[in-house]
Amino acid sequence: MKKSIYCMTLAMTPLLALAAARAADDANTLDPAYRHASPEAYERWRDLKYGLRIHWGVYSMLGVEASWPLRDMSNQKKQEYQDLYKKFNPTDFDAEKWMQLFERCGLKCFAFTTKHHDGFSLYDTKTRVKRRVNWVAPGGPKIEDCDLAYSIMETPFKRDIVKELCDAAHKHNIAVDLYFSHIDWYDADFRFDDWNPLRAKNYNNRTDPESYARFVQRHRGQIREILGNYGKVEMACLDMHLPDFCWPDIKQTVMMARQLQPDVLLRNRGIGAYGDYHTPEGWVPDSPASRESKSPWMVIYPLGGPFAYQPNGSMYKPGSWILSNLIDITAKGGVFQVAIGPDEKGNFHPEAIKRLECVGDWLKVNGEAIYATRAREGDLWKEDPDIRFTRSKDNRFVYAFALGWPGGELTLRSVRVKSGSAITMLGLGESLKWRQDGRVLSIEIPETLQDPANRPCGMAWTFRIETAQ
Repeated sequence: MKKSIYCMTLAMTPLLALAAARAADDANTLDPAYRHASPEAYERWRDLKYGLRIHWGVYSMLGVEASWPLRDMSNQKKQEYQDLYKKFNPTDFDAEKWMQLFERCGLKCFAFTTKHHDGFSLYDTKTRVKRRVNWVAPGGPKIEDCDLAYSIMETPFKRDIVKELCDAAHKHNIAVDLYFSHIDWYDADFRFDDWNPLRAKNYNNRTDPESYARFVQRHRGQIREILGNYGKVEMACLDMHLPDFCWPDIKQTVMMARQLQPDVLLRNRGIGAYGDYHTPEGWVPDSPASRESKSPWMVIYPLGGPFAYQPNGSMYKPGSWILSNLIDITAKGGVFQVAIGPDEKGNFHPEAIKRLECVGDWLKVNGEAIYATRAREGDLWKEDPDIRFTRSKDNRFVYAFALGWPGGELTLRSVRVKSGSAITMLGLGESLKWRQDGRVLSIEIPETLQDPANRPCGMAWTFRIETAQ
């Protein structure tokens, strides 16, 4: 957000105006009283490495991307979209089965949409929408009064999905990341973001203070609910940006969130320097030294094209794509969340499950080299196009990933082995023969492993190397 001046008046002298500008509060200047999540919370977050991002809502009934298609619909279709909640009934949803799937697939965390841009809440919010758009009103669209939560509790399903997911996640020790969009296209009191289908260009805290006050109350109330009602929440994935004039109130909401969950990691969307991490979305930073990876980061990348449910099974990327990204991102010091969405009944596509289970099988063999590891220093995260590295947190071991089969010998130039130690391929019990010639380490691959049937996994083979200190 750009700096915004709140105290300046026409009567100010240039000197006073300059002083006001320097003192102005903005999202990129931290309040001295604010504290980020603790170092221990960051450490736990860095240990996770791999998770799932789930976009789910009434849009899943249409098989389209989350919320965004609403902007391009006709007024008649917009009205029909707003009424979809009356039929939303995901009777196949089972939080326990979801957690069992996550465990089977090696996923250590998940993000879930408590409320996306369309304003529909998948939890039991007690906040109320007081004004909404009637897209088909005569002479419309027009703003009309209403009084409803616009939530899962007003659907035929009538169950708090977020509560069921959080309860199940806590039982299975899977970290919770609750997504929340700052913007809301259902509640007409939020009608000032740049993407709103019926944006009011002159609406702000001064032109309509009553509506703006309702916005602040409801926005803050919903964040209070998702961070105060569901036990420990490791991450809050905030999304989108609001106009500069909102910042003083957003800041107070962020300060409240930090009091509710001192160790929650807040995504930096819409809160600038008050955030704890950022999320490259649909792409991966080139290296740990790139501008985008200077602060804690987590890549978010859809598996099937859209973030929401993809009904076409042929559109899901293969398990090898997930795995190569997981290894590459981990080697660079990031966290990876692959994104899918369930259908309107609460089922993930069988092809998406197949891809995730493929990676889960690999992690059963090689997870030691992914979870709770750290990136090597500087440029030592890779060698050549097909070699990646991680290290144990105590620096005792380096793990070398061969993304392609190395043949009869693996040659490395940046690892020095501890004298007398063993080098192993994860998943095999036997030690491998090796020799160190100056900077060059050569690891002999047994003849038996040239047959793919004898290898511990079908792709990306991992070598554990105890290093000289």
